[in-house]
Amino acid sequence: MYQITVCFTPVQFSAYPHEGANAVAIDILRASTSICTAFMNGAHRVIPLSSVDELKAYAGKAVIAAERDGVKLDFADIGNSPKYFTRETIEGKTIAYSTTNGTHTIRLAAQCHQAAVGSYLNFSALCRWLEAGTRNVFLLCAGWKGRFNLEDAVFAGAVAQKLIDSGKFESICDSAMAAMDLWSLAKGNLMGYIKKAAQNERLRKINAADTIPYCHTPDQTDIVPLYKNGALERYTPVHPFL
Repeated sequence: MYQITVCFTPVQFSAYPHEGANAVAIDILRASTSICTAFMNGAHRVIPLSSVDELKAYAGKAVIAAERDGVKLDFADIGNSPKYFTRETIEGKTIAYSTTNGTHTIRLAAQCHQAAVGSYLNFSALCRWLEAGTRNVFLLCAGWKGRFNLEDAVFAGAVAQKLIDSGKFESICDSAMAAMDLWSLAKGNLMGYIKKAAQNERLRKINAADTIPYCHTPDQTDIVPLYKNGALERYTPVHPFL
């Protein structure tokens, strides 16, 4: 069987076995949800970037989507909430994208064999892509500034449990076991459970809490964003919802 590993924060990345694995970058509130939304609305590709200087190099060449601490950078075209990634704004375009936690996580995940972006929006398609693979799975949570966060861990637990239920995967990773335990607690009332997450308060302070229910809505797309040659591109597994 193939092994599942969960890493709760990027600062722990090097401590976990990840070489040769298929990886999933997870930032539920909000980067991975926004990226999936971008591809749902026809984005050509998304370039995840870490620094402000990298972003500025794309001025006039791409739609710049960027935030720090949840707030849109003053030179950016749009911020980080999924509501900004409308078809009118991004269809057919390249997006240069940088966030506090998510885009750094994607670039770390790209050090694995292959890296995907996971959200509730593409949950079933993502799991089907992972199940079709012949490699271990590494679930990398973005967390918050190097710290654990609840929403990413719960999602990692949902993915891990789904893969184990397929009969093709197992785990001897304590983080994966903890994530699955969190999922078992949350799944009966996901929105009620996620109210415990600190990110709720951070988003409320910047008038962005209205995006939280959308970010926890499952199976809105069959697109799995995959990292290739420095950018995320759209991939659609065959029969993702079967």
